[in-house]
Amino acid sequence: MPFDYSLDFANINFRQHPELYRVGKGEQGVLLVEPYKSEILPFWRFKNPEIAKESSEKIYEIFLVYLENNDFIGADMARKFLQMGYTRSRRYANHKSGRKYKSSSPVAGEKKEILPYDVDPVKAESAAIFKTKWIQAKTNEKYLQLLAEHKRMYEVE
Repeated sequence: MPFDYSLDFANINFRQHPELYRVGKGEQGVLLVEPYKSEILPFWRFKNPEIAKESSEKIYEIFLVYLENNDFIGADMARKFLQMGYTRSRRYANHKSGRKYKSSSPVAGEKKEILPYDVDPVKAESAAIFKTKWIQAKTNEKYLQLLAEHKRMYEVE
């Protein structure tokens, strides 16, 4: 079931209303779902490998606490922040400005033109650090059990 962007995210506490949460794809909703966004976002940093290591370890620690509390949505949000640490670091590793495309609004039917790569090994190392923790999270046995349970309970079509 797709992530539901039509919800009133500003007024929903997903800890109190887990039935409204949809996993979606990838990082969908990572900056919307409260109270988790506010609990995790302050620790999300990837400027250099030292900061990325500290950040990814702290977010993974938060992920494990959510799992201990059988809080699937929290664990899923922490997983999404780890994934986003990887993808954003990779983007900056490939494009110093953080912009991947030349124009944000191409002519209808045209493909967006990708800017030339400008590889930053520091950001690439940050990305690798986040990727390791993201893989650990998304393959965690208890996470996978809670994911299946959440889908069975709430995402039945």
